Amino acid sequence: MDDRSYALIAVMLWATVASAFKISLKYLSPIQLLFLSSFFSILCLLFIITIQGKLKLISFDAKSIKASLIMGFLNPFLYYIVLFNAYAMLPAQLAQPLNYTWPLMLIIFSSIILHHKLSLRSFIALLISFSGVVIISFKDSFHFHFNIGIFLAISSSIIWALFWILNLRDKRDASIKLFMNFLFGFIFILPFAFLQPRFNIIGIAGALYVGLFEMSVTFFIWLKALEKSKNFAKTSNFIYLSPFISLIFIHFIVGERIYVSTMIGLILIILGIILQPKQFSVNA
Repeated sequence: MDDRSYALIAVMLWATVASAFKISLKYLSPIQLLFLSSFFSILCLLFIITIQGKLKLISFDAKSIKASLIMGFLNPFLYYIVLFNAYAMLPAQLAQPLNYTWPLMLIIFSSIILHHKLSLRSFIALLISFSGVVIISFKDSFHFHFNIGIFLAISSSIIWALFWILNLRDKRDASIKLFMNFLFGFIFILPFAFLQPRFNIIGIAGALYVGLFEMSVTFFIWLKALEKSKNFAKTSNFIYLSPFISLIFIHFIVGERIYVSTMIGLILIILGIILQPKQFSVNA
């Protein structure tokens, strides 16, 4: 298969996870979903790096442990507990595009932490995207709806952007980083999971799907697409299809009526991201 085939498979799989979140959360609490999906992800990641012959790259020296504890606290622990609670409180069609604002947060963090200059074009693009956030929050009405769910969905994008910035500074192999982060992040998840020990079989199946296709397998499919790509930027643009395809799944699988405000807001969010100058590319 070529790079486009791998990219489309990854995009299609990621497009299904918002629906998987919403369905799984009917049967599991957010912490239960995080516990189970992270557990399945760790097993899958270990299997993949074993096949890749990268087990020898795993290191438990003080530097690696420190990095994995910090990164693992951010993702999977903090990021997903915030995100899953947002999905539990909001319609999937709201939580998904609001979470997708993470590239905007990344731009802001890049300006603050990496000292990237925020140009007028970048500032205007940010305003376009954030206007989309406001429109989504109207939910096809003339009243602005801001609640804890919306706050959590936007907060998840902030956490992910911070994780992304720190991850860029971590020079370990990408597969090893992901495995180690989940392994050490599981330390933070474990104590909370025992507070809610009863699990529903349908919820377990949902968590398995999330663990495989949100947290592990799809990541490697996407990396394969980028490895085979002759035009990195062009291949990376496939990712912008994901939130729109996701709305189709949300409508037909979850059964939500898609608001006009959701479509308009999502288009504005993606437009603002695309209009950002190249130095702020989220795929760089």
